[in-house]
Amino acid sequence: MRIFKVGDSQQAICEHCHSLENATFHLRDVPFSDGSGVVKNVLVGVCDKCDQVCVLPHQSTPAVKKQLDSQRKPIESRLPAHLVDILNLATYELGGSTDFVPSLMKYYIHALASDEKAAKKIVLLLQSELAQGKADKRLSLKGRRVFEELDVLKAISHIENTTDLIKGVILKINDDILVKKRPKPTRELKNIVAAVA
Repeated sequence: MRIFKVGDSQQAICEHCHSLENATFHLRDVPFSDGSGVVKNVLVGVCDKCDQVCVLPHQSTPAVKKQLDSQRKPIESRLPAHLVDILNLATYELGGSTDFVPSLMKYYIHALASDEKAAKKIVLLLQSELAQGKADKRLSLKGRRVFEELDVLKAISHIENTTDLIKGVILKINDDILVKKRPKPTRELKNIVAAVA
């Protein structure tokens, strides 16, 4: 493996110029293609013609991986045991196992982040007796998108505390799946369970 230094150059295919160009290595802040973040001060090959990044040398891969991993840190919440039991019961009701709990939570976080009217009602669920109790169980959710959607949901629902927001989402799941047995989310989730089973 060749180690490049700032100022080194090599020929590279530039996607922007659609041609073989000379690329010079510089330290740059490089955004991810999906817009989800930026890798700061990483060595990259920059096209001498258009000044766009066209080469990521192998030696820069650990810096990119570190940034990606930092975006995938789990969201940890300590919850009363009965709220975790609600999630387990809901997955059972949908025909899944407890392995489906993270997917169920992500589905609801996504759905609520996309539905302002429903999201604003979560705060009312937090006033119920089911929202109370000693936090003696842990729930962990991973994924870059879940971070973003939780932030959106916090803004819409005006619930700043992540654990309270997670409690509200669980109580919404309880209301939809176990209490009122709403057809739309139940049908969609049963299809998802069948697809991943």
